[in-house]
Amino acid sequence: MITLIPAIDIIDGKCVRLTKGDYGSKTVYSGSPVDIAKMFEQAGMKRLHVVDLDGAKSRHVINIDVLRSITSQTGLEVDFGGGIKTDDDIMKAFDNGAAMVTVGSVAVTDSDMFARWLERFGPERIILGADVRDGKICINGWREDTAEDIIAFLSYYVGKGVRHVLCTDISKDGMLAGPSFDLYGRILKAFPDIDLIASGGVSSVDDIRRLACEGVPSVVFGKAVYEGKIDVSTLVGELSGGM
Repeated sequence: MITLIPAIDIIDGKCVRLTKGDYGSKTVYSGSPVDIAKMFEQAGMKRLHVVDLDGAKSRHVINIDVLRSITSQTGLEVDFGGGIKTDDDIMKAFDNGAAMVTVGSVAVTDSDMFARWLERFGPERIILGADVRDGKICINGWREDTAEDIIAFLSYYVGKGVRHVLCTDISKDGMLAGPSFDLYGRILKAFPDIDLIASGGVSSVDDIRRLACEGVPSVVFGKAVYEGKIDVSTLVGELSGGM
C-alpha cells in the first residue's frame, strides 16, 4: 500500500497553500501549524512533510521554530524542506527534530555538497527534491527554471545512492485537478526501485487510490484536506496498509 504523507507549508509561521508555487496566490488555513500537525497525528498519520516557504524564497532556513514545535509536541516522523542550502541549515533541521530533509536546489547548484550530505547523513535521511515544470527541474522556491531534464537529473543521483525522491509537478500543485500520473509512470519505469513520493494535484481519495494501483510508493497531499475534499480519518481507514 501507499505511504500517506500530509503536508504543512509555512509562511510567516502560518499554515498556507500556494497555487502552482505562486507566492501571490497564498491562502492561509491556520495560524497554528502545530495544531494542524496534531490533527494529522490524531487521525492516524505517522509521517509529515513540512515546507519552509519563507526559507525556499530567502535561500536559508527561516521557520525553524515551527519545526521544533511540531517535532517536540507530536510523535510524527517529519521531513523538512525549504531553504536548506548550507551545512548550518541542514544541521538546524536535524537538531530541531527532523527525521529527514528534502533538498532540491543544492542538488542542482552544488552537487558536491549534496553528495557530501548524502554520505554523511545516509540515503535514508536525505530526500532528493525534484520540482518539475514542463519536464525540467526548477529551483529556489520554483522561481528559477533550469535546463535539467527530470530523467537525466534523477539518473545521476540514483547512481550516487539516492533512494527517496519527492517529485512535484508544479503545474498541478494546488490545482486540485489530479496528479501527474504520466510523469510518475515515466519515472517509475526508469527507476523502479526508488521510493518515489508523488506530490501535486491530489484532489481526492480516488487520486491516491489510483497512485497506489499504479505502483507509486508514497504520496504528499495537503490542499485537498484543507479544502474539505479529503477526510484524513477516512483516508487512513481505507488505506491504512500504507501506514
